[in-house]
Amino acid sequence: MSGNEFLAGQFEEHRLQLRAVAYRMLGSLSEAEDAVQETWLKLDRSDVSAVQNLGAWLTTVVGRVCLDLLRSRTARREDPLDGPDGQVGAVRLPDPVVGAFGVVDPEQELLMADSVGIALMIVLDTLAPAERLAFVLHDLFAVPFDEIAPILGRTSASTRQLASRARRRVQGAAPAQDGDLNRRREVVDAFLSAARGGDFDALLALLDPGIVARSDGGALRPSTLRRGAAEVASQAITFARFAENARPVLVNGAPGVLSFADGKPLSLMAFTIRDGRVTALDILTDPERLARIDLGPILGG
Repeated sequence: MSGNEFLAGQFEEHRLQLRAVAYRMLGSLSEAEDAVQETWLKLDRSDVSAVQNLGAWLTTVVGRVCLDLLRSRTARREDPLDGPDGQVGAVRLPDPVVGAFGVVDPEQELLMADSVGIALMIVLDTLAPAERLAFVLHDLFAVPFDEIAPILGRTSASTRQLASRARRRVQGAAPAQDGDLNRRREVVDAFLSAARGGDFDALLALLDPGIVARSDGGALRPSTLRRGAAEVASQAITFARFAENARPVLVNGAPGVLSFADGKPLSLMAFTIRDGRVTALDILTDPERLARIDLGPILGG
């Protein structure tokens, strides 16, 4: 086996871990894969004979690649979610990781470790690039501050402060969820049943009074932000009329619903549930991104 083949084999052992880091940093599955590929190219061009921990070295490299990508974005994805009647210029949800109940996928399990749900990914998108790097690498992947600091060109103390600031924002904005997955699925099933049946009162009982519903329709469809149980319940009943079929799925490790019309995905809903009530509802209706979802495991193919 040549040195290059050995190095390639070592890299493959760390690929899933690197993709998990990149996904948390970028919120995009395709960009995460690009970042992993760029990390391989950097490894292939580097002399790592003196590197004692290749996994740690690769993690810092992919972190640096992601940091550069974040800094190079010409516009922030998290445009203000406000406007008349809930209409907004753009609501950008992170790419969802969609799976089927009862199907064990090692890659999805790694991507979803640390309870990185859609709601948390949305909060990560509001962090400055340096804050996000410090928080993701340290809090989610236990990388020491001494190893993160050189990536940012900062001291370890300054990097620690960045992570602390990011942590406070995450804890303040990312809603905690009920821990029982089966119980959360029961709430989602009840929501779906009430919406299909047009049962407004039943929906109100399932929704937190302060619920926020965000909808990402992509470039060609209007994005919306809805607040309050009554408005969200009304929209859910209206939307249910368009969906011919809906299936329970896992969205970033949490119960969700994938709806279909004319045999094609119409929407993907991710639920945040606290104390038995839905506190946030994140809806992807962008047809281009919905078309990229692998329906095989979901439809039993």
